[in-house]
Amino acid sequence: MLMTAFYILALLAVIQGLIALMEGIRYWQYVRSNLAELPADYLPKVAVVVPCKGLETDFRENILSLLGQDYPDYEIIFVTEADTDPAYRQLAGILQEQSFPHAVLITAGLAQSRSQKIHNLLVGLEYVSDDVEVFAFADADATPTSFWLRWLVAPLADPTVGATTGYRWYVPARGNAPSLLRSLWNATIVTALGPHQRNFSWGGSMAIRRRTFQSVGVSERWVNACADDYALSRAVKEQGLYVRFVPACLLPSRGPCSLAELLRFTTRQMIITRVYWPALWWLALVSNLLFFAVFYGGIGIWLWRWWAGLDVGAVPWIVTFIYLLGLLKSLFRQKAVELVLKEHRAELKRYRLAYWLLYPLANLIFLYNLIVSAVSRVIEWRGVRYKLVSPTQTWIVDRGS
Repeated sequence: MLMTAFYILALLAVIQGLIALMEGIRYWQYVRSNLAELPADYLPKVAVVVPCKGLETDFRENILSLLGQDYPDYEIIFVTEADTDPAYRQLAGILQEQSFPHAVLITAGLAQSRSQKIHNLLVGLEYVSDDVEVFAFADADATPTSFWLRWLVAPLADPTVGATTGYRWYVPARGNAPSLLRSLWNATIVTALGPHQRNFSWGGSMAIRRRTFQSVGVSERWVNACADDYALSRAVKEQGLYVRFVPACLLPSRGPCSLAELLRFTTRQMIITRVYWPALWWLALVSNLLFFAVFYGGIGIWLWRWWAGLDVGAVPWIVTFIYLLGLLKSLFRQKAVELVLKEHRAELKRYRLAYWLLYPLANLIFLYNLIVSAVSRVIEWRGVRYKLVSPTQTWIVDRGS
């Protein structure tokens, strides 16, 4: 009975692995073809809103990259909660040094019924010039290239595109194992984006036309929300538009982390997903349980039957085949990422074997995240604890110290 159940699950896992591999190949092909093209000559005036809290790794470099965009007409609004934030002081110093007349630094005050990030964004939008046609949003913990804004805005020339998005790639810190695990975990999400209409936006690198932002009611959805990007994605899709993934806007993000920080970050993402996109959360739960049952369960059955002197059947072959499918997908994903982050290729090459061979460890982290997110709706984000009651209701539980 056990072996029969295993073989049935194994068949499903093999199908899942083959589909995932095809998606990985498709992702690589899309990245390669997209980078071979030049961005469309669509250059409307843009406002870039950057919410900041605390000093990130490479904070100064990231801010200077945002200020140095190769784009003819754009303004930047930096927003912090208060002028006592270390980010505020650093930003004030940078803006004094740099000649960028269309950059402003403001404070938003404390959020009351939404995440601090969304509060900062909404206050920041109040400072946007009247002639701005496109809103862009960026995080201070990722490093854009000088052409990031051109690439991000160009697809909005297509009226069927509701918003554009990039994503983040965590570059592991040397000698810091949790940061490598964070990168392995995050890498599995990267290939969910691609040349299709199932994309979701990522708040650290996204853009939307001003008139679209207003017509789909993003501000209204943000009033009591926690996740800016998921709320924007839902608003766009419900109006029959879609989110275009822009490979050139995949941004590197650095910095070490502890195991506790890793688990807080990854669990927060899954709790947000459960609240804002339940169908995706269920898909993640089923696919990760299936992989765990067949891969790790298969290893257990293999070792148990071998130890007991029983026939192991096709179990070793199945486990190996599923592992190889994931390895091949990881290989294509890595090839694609190195095409985008070519300036960081030498650094990324050091971790190739880890990305190829250790990818099953991400499954264990995902299972932990899924279990916690099944029973809790409380997250910690930048020192503040929130309870996500619904996509349109957020409670601030504790502001921390």
